[in-house]
Amino acid sequence: MTILTAMRALCAAPFALGMLVAPAFADDAAPQDQRFAIHGQYTGVVQGVGGFASPYAADNSLDPHQVKATNDATLYLGLRLWKGGEIWINPEVDQGFGLSNTLGAGGFPSAEAYKVGKMAPYFKLQRAFVRQTIALGGDAVRLEAGINQLRATTTANRLVITAGKMGVGDIFDTNKFAHDPRGDFLNWALVDTGSFDYAANAWGYTYGIAAEWYQGPWTLRAGLYNLSKVPNGVELEADFSQNALMIEGERRFRIAGREGALRVTGFRNRGLFARFDEALAKGVPLDLTPARRRQDRFGIALNAEQDVTDALGLFLRAGTSDGAIETYDFTDIDRSLAFGGALKGKAWGRPQDTLAVAGVVSDISDAHKRWLAAGGMGVLVGDGALPHPGDERIIEVYYAFRPVGWGALTVDYQHIANPGYNRDRGPADIVALRVHAGF
Repeated sequence: MTILTAMRALCAAPFALGMLVAPAFADDAAPQDQRFAIHGQYTGVVQGVGGFASPYAADNSLDPHQVKATNDATLYLGLRLWKGGEIWINPEVDQGFGLSNTLGAGGFPSAEAYKVGKMAPYFKLQRAFVRQTIALGGDAVRLEAGINQLRATTTANRLVITAGKMGVGDIFDTNKFAHDPRGDFLNWALVDTGSFDYAANAWGYTYGIAAEWYQGPWTLRAGLYNLSKVPNGVELEADFSQNALMIEGERRFRIAGREGALRVTGFRNRGLFARFDEALAKGVPLDLTPARRRQDRFGIALNAEQDVTDALGLFLRAGTSDGAIETYDFTDIDRSLAFGGALKGKAWGRPQDTLAVAGVVSDISDAHKRWLAAGGMGVLVGDGALPHPGDERIIEVYYAFRPVGWGALTVDYQHIANPGYNRDRGPADIVALRVHAGF
């Protein structure tokens, strides 16, 4: 695909959607709780990488000199069932491929690229869940209408229970500056904590149940989710025989009158996993499957956000996980540290625009490196050899131009040093154009 062809495809779709994007179709008879809502979005990303050092490569390597594009269109259909109860379904049409078929870097450069790519558009029901909000007292709180949220009045202290098909990231490890690849950063290690091996199929969704207890400035969250049937798989378990347990604590605060939040997230994945050294001991052919046995994999993540001025916000992500055991559902990152910020364009007369920059350093365990050095493959990385391992270091910068409230055009640049933890390859310079429209 040429850059010109991909850009033409991207630029056509949102303007067709834009003809529809006055207010969302909804029952907006304030001040009553909203009874139903229909929202929609389209996002297209064209991403290309130029030449870089590549003395050798394998199936999971990032290839130089390529341009790829992804497109997705989603409907968000919500209905109030009873007081505090609502149901949402999110049918979606997807098309396209990530760079190197979404392989080649632990911090993959586009979270809009799923692990499954197809040339022809295809349909997926990404979310279908029920949410119940139970008021527990305190000040009245207005929950504003939005994507997967009906407008409602409840109390500051409340219990929220969500069950069905969803993304773990809908509830856990959220961050208002770095969590939405349709609107902010694109890199996987920025939109989520890189070492957070959350449960998901190849499209990023799973079945489970989660509870959130809001009490004053605190929120405690817990969730139980199905893992994939096999690591990095397309099909999900249905009976929690392989599962992920999530626990998160959040503390909201103000510093110098500015809002901030700190979240600590722990996970325990239980299923059939392989230890890298045990798989290596079995000899060739290199395969993790014979070494898989039932065991647990643990990890912890921290993320923080802080408004500095009316226009500037900063964020931090850090995490670590058990790198002796294979990654199950996310990506090949055993520990990561990310920091960045987003600046609204008020200073240059474009208050609705955003300029943002972030950096992330990720690494893998010694056992993980030995596996890759022997020629083993990971979830996303594997160059067939790893004689000179190193940290994967990424810088991402984007500018989001928002000429209208319902749409944005974003230019994105990423620099990836040591892609796939390999100092023999790269650095890779990657540019992207993102078009987004929604109602």
